[in-house]
Amino acid sequence: MRRKDRERDRAFAYDVIDRCEYGVAAMAGEGGAPYCVPLSLVRLGDTLYFHCALEGTKLDCLRRSPRVCVSFVASNQAALDKFTTYFQSANVTGTAAEVTEEAEKISALRALCEKLTPANMAGDNFDRAIAKSLPRTGVWRIRMEEITGKEKPRP
Repeated sequence: MRRKDRERDRAFAYDVIDRCEYGVAAMAGEGGAPYCVPLSLVRLGDTLYFHCALEGTKLDCLRRSPRVCVSFVASNQAALDKFTTYFQSANVTGTAAEVTEEAEKISALRALCEKLTPANMAGDNFDRAIAKSLPRTGVWRIRMEEITGKEKPRP
């Protein structure tokens, strides 16, 4: 990282990831063309999870070349009196793989729902949704191999 004064530790990067509703994943597209897409992600330890359809461009890219980079921005605010912005961000590089084991899929989906739609978790809502949609829902993991946090705080 060029600006070492803005570099933050792994705990800071985890906090940014955990606060973000989504991250933008970049991967190699067809013929090596860049391809990126926003994803709803949840972190469990050093692994990110996302849900998806069972087919599509993103999955074609990941099956061809599973290396990804995911960027998260937890805050970004322009300064009113300067030509700059104040921000908190995290970048992750890692390798994506499809989750095929049912228990891991359900665990990842539960964590995603608890993060993004906690009010819907009451009663048996989650269990009913899983029973209905698990066979047609894809879940992928990204093993985080490198993670960096960066911040330009307000003075």
